[in-house]
Amino acid sequence: MAASTLRILTARIEALETAMAQLKEKVNTSLDSDLPWWEKRWGMFDNDPDYEKAMELGRKYRESLRPKPAKSRGRKKTAKKSVEGRRR
Repeated sequence: MAASTLRILTARIEALETAMAQLKEKVNTSLDSDLPWWEKRWGMFDNDPDYEKAMELGRKYRESLRPKPAKSRGRKKTAKKSVEGRRR
C-alpha cells in the first residue's frame, strides 16, 4: 500500500473513531436521564404555528375518511284524512 493511501485511511479511521466516541457519549447521556422519553419531548412544539397547522390538516384528513351519514329518506308523507272523514 502506498504511504499516501495509508495516511488517508489512518485519518479516516481517526475521524470515525472520534465520531463514534461522540455518539456513544450522547447515547450514554440520554440513557442516564431519569425522565422517560415522552417527558423529554413534552412541549417541544408549544406555540408552534406549523405544528398547529399540521394537526389541523391531519384532523381534516381523518374526518374526510369517515363514512358520511346516510340522508334520511323517511316515509313519504301522504295527505291525512281528517277525523271527520274517517267516521263516514
